[in-house]
Amino acid sequence: MSNPFRYFNSSPEVIRLVVMMYVRYPLSLRNVEDLLAERGIDISHETIRFWWNRFGPMFAAEIRKNRVARLRRFPQWRWHLDEVFVKINGKLCYLWRAVDHEGEVLETVVTAKRDKAAALKFLKRIMKKYGQPRSVVTDGLCSYPAAMKEIGNADRHEVGRRLNNRAENSHQPFRRRERAMQRFRSAKTLQKFSSIHAQVHNHFSQERHLVTREVYKQRRSAALLEWRGLAA
Repeated sequence: MSNPFRYFNSSPEVIRLVVMMYVRYPLSLRNVEDLLAERGIDISHETIRFWWNRFGPMFAAEIRKNRVARLRRFPQWRWHLDEVFVKINGKLCYLWRAVDHEGEVLETVVTAKRDKAAALKFLKRIMKKYGQPRSVVTDGLCSYPAAMKEIGNADRHEVGRRLNNRAENSHQPFRRRERAMQRFRSAKTLQKFSSIHAQVHNHFSQERHLVTREVYKQRRSAALLEWRGLAA
């Protein structure tokens, strides 16, 4: 693979740091610019915008490729599906999200509607990539059972009042990021950023509340080391 950084004056380490700071944390472009200036790195907020658009999908694709290969080696126990409203230029669209039983974000899809066709498109997309789960948990939206029935998985569908809390909670990091960005201007940008954000969030999510500090520090160091090797 050719070097993706060959036409840039800045070092790959700085580019990776900038993309990580902007995507992972709820910071605006100018917030990232100011934080970098304190570290002696002088770049414009427009450069940050260009870098995350250019390198964000590349980094996310590499993370996704490694994680999908890892996940497909194990049986998929339970998926949690949910959708949220996102306003774009005054119009509502829907961001569908699938997470596994450990909270790993599997896929995000943006649609204009939340009918049976949209649910079917979402289900087929994640099943093609990850295979068949043992069960699928959703909320009470009627589009889910209609889509599950069409693909022949109606017997694996579960609906419960609190069963889908894992999917509901998975929206919170993205919502915080959305507020910092002051919403989105197009569905294309929303789809692009949500996909990148999901993979970066997965990469750095170390289940901090379930392990000791020493284990967490080891996992964090391993995640940072792997991040520094992206597109190398």
